[in-house]
Amino acid sequence: MPQNEKQSLLQRALSFFFLFGVAILVLILDQLTKRWVSASLPAGVWWSPVPALWRVFRIVHTTNTGAAFGIFPNQGSLFILVAVVVVLAIVLYQRRLPAGGWLVRLTLGLQLGGAIGNLLDRLRYGHVVDFIDIGFWPIFNLADASIVIGVAMLAYRLWREDQLASGSIPVPADEEVRP
Repeated sequence: MPQNEKQSLLQRALSFFFLFGVAILVLILDQLTKRWVSASLPAGVWWSPVPALWRVFRIVHTTNTGAAFGIFPNQGSLFILVAVVVVLAIVLYQRRLPAGGWLVRLTLGLQLGGAIGNLLDRLRYGHVVDFIDIGFWPIFNLADASIVIGVAMLAYRLWREDQLASGSIPVPADEEVRP
């Protein structure tokens, strides 16, 4: 096998393991924090790690049978189906990505880990365990945060590529535009 084929194969393998490594890390952290909250706090009870900031940040054990922010309550079966479709789409799509593409793989890994984390909750408990309360925002968990961050980063990346390709913003010297 020629050297550049070996390097390409190695880079594809590293790219694959990077995406799934991010997903596994998110999944583990999500499940560990949900178990800790479930074991430490009865449902509806809150705890503030920084008492002076209890109005701004606290841990609250809640459950959610709907989608993000509690919309569409008691629609667990629908969200199980949506999560399975998202997981399959990411797994199938990642195979089409060129080797490298670390930022896109990071965003997909965040989304994949978060989707699997909430899917496991729905399958195991019939609801998702939420616990991060920052006062002005609906209560969420690490899986939710990973999904939102992954989607936002991917949207920004796609927007930036579109802007660079259209010439709306100048191309930095160290950044190439892909067709």
